[in-house]
Amino acid sequence: MATRAKSLRAEIDDYLLRLSAARGASIHTLRAYAGDLEELALFLEARRVDLEAVVPRTLRAFLLELDQRGLARSTLQRKLSAARSFFRHLVEQGRLETHPATGLRTPRRPRALPGTLEIGEVEALLGAPDQNTAGGRRDRALLECMYSAGTRAAETVGLDRRDVDLRRGIARVRGKGRKERLAPLGRPAVEALERYLADGERPRPDRLAEKALFLNLRGGRLTTRSLGRIVQRACLRAGLTRSATPHTLRHSFASHLLDRGADLKAVQELLGHAHLVTTQIYTHVSVERLRKIYEKAHPRA
Repeated sequence: MATRAKSLRAEIDDYLLRLSAARGASIHTLRAYAGDLEELALFLEARRVDLEAVVPRTLRAFLLELDQRGLARSTLQRKLSAARSFFRHLVEQGRLETHPATGLRTPRRPRALPGTLEIGEVEALLGAPDQNTAGGRRDRALLECMYSAGTRAAETVGLDRRDVDLRRGIARVRGKGRKERLAPLGRPAVEALERYLADGERPRPDRLAEKALFLNLRGGRLTTRSLGRIVQRACLRAGLTRSATPHTLRHSFASHLLDRGADLKAVQELLGHAHLVTTQIYTHVSVERLRKIYEKAHPRA
């Protein structure tokens, strides 16, 4: 049992190392996959099942056990995806002859529409930070940048000063899989960033954050968790009746562009989506908004 467990853990560790090196997976993806494969390892070890003995029926039992715990369909899908990828790696390395997940259906994930803010709500949110404080001036620049460029939370806090060309109104954004894209910055974002960078009360960056664009009050690089708190605080100051997250601004960015006739392919490029189908969900948001307007305004709706 000890040898089998060690072999299984060693295979998982090797897979995670290759995933990090070959695909440039983010720390969040690696952490999620490590947790998912840990659950799979515990399942196999409890039943004394060797890797070579894993068959589709084994994985169905694993999914059934997870489903009985009441996990969300999206969570089940991610765990199955981790298992698929792991066993594919074992086949490619010659460790297994056949892929045990062949023919196994992925749990259907319900298609949820992303939450968005109305334009007036976005304006209130952007104007919420206190411009009489250094923190407030940073927060205004931060929020303007996110809504102007449609950046993800990790992309936003990962920006370096050299990534922002304020004269041209462009930001170089490093997205998922280390892919880079150029994102336009509108005049309000450029002006807010200029004020922030010229602010005499801006903290001096520490040794690890010398290149960072957005700093916390101690001079370190801002984290995604802190960014979430900044957005929540702005929501409260703006008096919004619903909460928002950094991703809400990104959703609103895409939805507002499409509402005003932007080309879907162009929005895909701006968001940094690898596949157009990922961007198409925002067309449903726009249609749903039009439906609400129609039902409210049309006399025979």
